[in-house]
Amino acid sequence: MKKSLLLFAMLVFCIGFAAAQNQADIKFDQTEYDFGAFSQSKGTVTTEFTFTNVGTAPLVIHQAVASCGCTVPEYSQEAVLPGKTGSIKVTYDARDKYPGHFKKSVTIRSNAKTETVRLFIQGEVLADVK
Repeated sequence: MKKSLLLFAMLVFCIGFAAAQNQADIKFDQTEYDFGAFSQSKGTVTTEFTFTNVGTAPLVIHQAVASCGCTVPEYSQEAVLPGKTGSIKVTYDARDKYPGHFKKSVTIRSNAKTETVRLFIQGEVLADVK
């Protein structure tokens, strides 16, 4: 009975170890972007965060959630193969917002070793002179 239990435990350990060896991992070139100062009349500003799958399994982005409705993330639903790159486009809409400094975040959820990554954008919205 003890031998069976020991063999079962070793089997579970080996399967878990093998599964851990074949895993996606995400690495961003940068996790923050500063738009600097721009006029409110410009409307929207956009940046793109580039990442690489540095793991050994296909990487799938499950979700990208912005901290508010003025920030919109866009990403591909297709898996990123090991060694390949992908990107997440983030747009900030300054229309109808109060002038001043802003800092927003986008939370990325994936099947990567680090399941959650947070990206940040910031800038200074200047009031339009009338």
